[in-house]
Amino acid sequence: MTATQEYKTLSSGALFPVIGLGTYAPLQGENEVITAVKAAVRAGYRHIDCAAVYRNERAVGHALKELIVEGVVKREDLYVVSKLWNTCHRPDLVLPSLKKTLDDLGLQHLDLYLMHWPMAYKEGGDLNPCDENGKTIYSDVDYLDTWKALEDCRDMGVTKDIGLSNFNSKQIQRLSESARIQPVALQVEVNCRNSNIKLIEFCKSKNIAVIAFAPVGSPSMEKNVRLIDEPVVKDIAVAHKKSPAQVAIRFCLQLGIAAVPKSVTPSRIVENMQVFDFNLSEAEMSALKALNTNHRLYDEQIALEHKYYPFHDEF
Repeated sequence: MTATQEYKTLSSGALFPVIGLGTYAPLQGENEVITAVKAAVRAGYRHIDCAAVYRNERAVGHALKELIVEGVVKREDLYVVSKLWNTCHRPDLVLPSLKKTLDDLGLQHLDLYLMHWPMAYKEGGDLNPCDENGKTIYSDVDYLDTWKALEDCRDMGVTKDIGLSNFNSKQIQRLSESARIQPVALQVEVNCRNSNIKLIEFCKSKNIAVIAFAPVGSPSMEKNVRLIDEPVVKDIAVAHKKSPAQVAIRFCLQLGIAAVPKSVTPSRIVENMQVFDFNLSEAEMSALKALNTNHRLYDEQIALEHKYYPFHDEF
């Protein structure tokens, strides 16, 4: 069954689908990624969220090519996102990195290209460069200089829009003040336990769309009670005849943001899209907001000492 998709309008005027497929699946092989992307597009997904560091963009591209050849979807109906990795922040490395992503995906352009983190790592070689003691080796490239190179990429048409990921409000403000082209979106972890309300409101004030990753938590990383096993989430799910994951995704949509749940299980992929046929009440939203502990699952601890580490500030 194909679910109905909903769209938001970015500050650039582009339409983008509010539910996307997250493709971060580090333990999966290429076949699982190909199967997941095909299942998602057939289920009505049009927003595919990728990143160079996921190391599976070639598999994603393989799936997209087959879907387009088979006539399941046209390229112009897809919204494909990718992200610039931390070892490629130096301005002269930005365009080559984007071109490598396009080559892997088999595309002529991206719809949105994000700076994955504000921190730069040592260029060349490993994606997570370490010294002999296992400490991450940083680069001193300023993300403002990286952003200028991203602006040039947008000018060239190799990406239609540009944005940010995992930046805090102060960093967004600093970038915004010097940017020639404003970021259209921020991708950041948002779920019932890490609702990020202040950052979402800040972005809304800047006309920056927020895209939630890990909207249902991350079952493999969660200690004690998983988000989808929280009694309040389960009770609300029963009341709506929905799954806990669908409730968690709907929570994000009713915060006024988009979401990119990840899964490689076709049945869950279909389920995650079926979130447009019910509404959470104000009382239910309040109960879900009350689960917030500001607990972050993806905190990039290897960069804690970097001068641009984003999570030392409140939001």
